[in-house]
Amino acid sequence: MHIELAYGKTGLGLDLPDGWPVTVVRKKTMPVCPDPAAAVRCALAAPVEARPLEQEARGGRSACVLVCDITRPVPNGLILPAVVEALERGGIPRRRLTILVATGLHRPNVGAELRELIGDASIAAGVRIVNHDARCEADHAGLGTTSQGIPIRLDRRFLEAEVRVVTGLVEPHFMAGYSGGRKVIAPGIAHVETIARLHGGPLLADPRAASGVLDGNPLHAAQLEIAARVGRVLAVNAVLDERRRLSAVTYGGLVPSHARAVEFLRGFAEVVLPEPFPTVLTSSAGYPLDATYYQTVKAMVGAAPIVAPGGHLFVASACSQGLGSPDFAAAQRRLVGGSPEQFLASALSRPSAEPDEWETHMLLRARRAVTLHLYAPALSDEDRRLTAVEPVAGGLAHAVLRQAWAAGDRRLAIIPEGPYVMPVLAARRS
Repeated sequence: MHIELAYGKTGLGLDLPDGWPVTVVRKKTMPVCPDPAAAVRCALAAPVEARPLEQEARGGRSACVLVCDITRPVPNGLILPAVVEALERGGIPRRRLTILVATGLHRPNVGAELRELIGDASIAAGVRIVNHDARCEADHAGLGTTSQGIPIRLDRRFLEAEVRVVTGLVEPHFMAGYSGGRKVIAPGIAHVETIARLHGGPLLADPRAASGVLDGNPLHAAQLEIAARVGRVLAVNAVLDERRRLSAVTYGGLVPSHARAVEFLRGFAEVVLPEPFPTVLTSSAGYPLDATYYQTVKAMVGAAPIVAPGGHLFVASACSQGLGSPDFAAAQRRLVGGSPEQFLASALSRPSAEPDEWETHMLLRARRAVTLHLYAPALSDEDRRLTAVEPVAGGLAHAVLRQAWAAGDRRLAIIPEGPYVMPVLAARRS
């Protein structure tokens, strides 16, 4: 049996013995737009609770379009040309248009990486393209606080634009339920203070801050409240299939267009399984999500619910850019230098998180009942130590099969697309 995992830019092939009891967990087959560019144009002309984008632009003197950073495979090369053209037809010239990269606390995207992100060289002509900087005080304006006490400080370039458009990818998200929509605003263009409160330990300790969960999710609720303070915001949301082909695109009001994309995706991404597995292998969804260990944590959290108590979860991730940010590395050092109990006690004692420590917090959620194994040969020895999980030495297939054999139950689940799939147990779903 041959299985291809999403891994880096090229994939990772695994050869397993024929007859081994393997369950491959994939999204249901999704429709593919035969003409993706036309699908985007049609969406902009047929909105959800809004006017066509060209009409929304009429009378406006400026526009700001948010795009996700390089960690998300958003098909900007399809979306941005249609958005820019609609804004121009509506009377907003390119010189009055800003494309703002919603980096959150991630590093800026520049040079070749920015060109890859934008996806269409023609977009750069006459358009201002800038990165959000969460730590730049002058770039942010305050909008009060949320009902949870979270200070709302957002990039003023978006707030001051007369036409505001959010673009993004809707996929399962291990904290916010689903990405896209309101999440591109917060944390996407939020100040570090706002981001730290959004990811505080007490908030993330809520079990409803989880993949596929929107009802009762405190992070989602806070993001909606923050977005509502901005005023009128339009959104273009893309949904991709396993091969990164456009499956659906929605446009309209920020909340209803996102809700429609979520409703569409949920029917394909949620995969119900009758029982847990003693051994599970997942990927970190390939490039760009698996470029760092920071993002790889999403794969661990997403697959852990279908691992039997005391079982083993293997994750394959290229980690071509190492651990991630220096802040995340510092959080991991605190973890390995102490104990999980000490780390969590510290995180839960503060309403605001230290930058990027939330990923370590979520890592510990996955570690509660399962043993984690990481196949990431690109990591240095020191970085492997800081992962706080078991490194896979040698071949991945051999390690997984050896563990399945040792478990006395050879049943094995494999999730080739990693966290873009939501495996759930039937008992928990009911």
